[in-house]
Amino acid sequence: MSAVIDVRNLFKAFDGIPAVDDVSFSVEEGEIFGILGPRGAGKTTIVECLEGLRDRDDGRIEVLGHDPRSERSGITRRLDARLRDGRECERTRVAEALSLYSSFYRDPADWRRLMDTLGRDTGPAGRPADDAPSAQPDEQFAAALTRAGNPQVAVFDELTTGLKRWDREATWDLIESVRADGVTILLVTEHWEEAERLCDRIALMDKGRLTLTDTPAKLLERVRSGQRIQFRPSAPLDHGLLARLPDVSGVNRQGDHVVVTGNDDALGEVTALLAELRVTPENLRVDQAALDAFLALISKRAAP
Repeated sequence: MSAVIDVRNLFKAFDGIPAVDDVSFSVEEGEIFGILGPRGAGKTTIVECLEGLRDRDDGRIEVLGHDPRSERSGITRRLDARLRDGRECERTRVAEALSLYSSFYRDPADWRRLMDTLGRDTGPAGRPADDAPSAQPDEQFAAALTRAGNPQVAVFDELTTGLKRWDREATWDLIESVRADGVTILLVTEHWEEAERLCDRIALMDKGRLTLTDTPAKLLERVRSGQRIQFRPSAPLDHGLLARLPDVSGVNRQGDHVVVTGNDDALGEVTALLAELRVTPENLRVDQAALDAFLALISKRAAP
């Protein structure tokens, strides 16, 4: 397998504040590679640099062997981007949209055959396909648009943010169907569940830094059976004492409660320390929380 996307030491700042700080990763041909992190982690800035929409300040990027800053024309006709809030012109018909979209690419698919995948009698929202407005397309129509240019690479930037559960799952099916066509996919998401289902490998990001990259299974092993311990301390408590416990991965405050994340042994360590300090953990609650542990792991690895 060869790298379709190769990023080395990418750096981008806004008003002197780093948005992406020394990020390196590669995406292999045919895989779905996920960038997972909270809002503001720098995920979209990376995507914009990859697409040539934003200049980087430092580092190297190659997409399909081309630098998107100096050779953008060598990329745009072989890359498709599905954005979170993207939509077609409200009065454009399905046939018009597919024909227009195909014209942007050097070697497009036959858009008339793509019409067949939508059905000759019905299109999005059950309206006639040759007369249906393409605003707010359904998942089948979005899949047809992605295939229109026969792209080698597709970028999906937080497509499912704000969607209901069944719409998210339909969109996941769309992404899997695009990969089945042999397209390499870069997936940007805030949701572990989405990344775990779709991605071959995942890069964890926080505060502009890439902290870990591995398969979903291997990343999950790091925090499997993790615990989230929440309580209200009966007396003032130094959070640093909790953070230094060997089996604790993160400590933060939510209102008057302290939230501790860690592995299966964290609860015993926390309660023993509180007893030593003569602090009672009022309203104590313990949850299994793999996602919380992931976020705690991201923050801990990103710390200088």
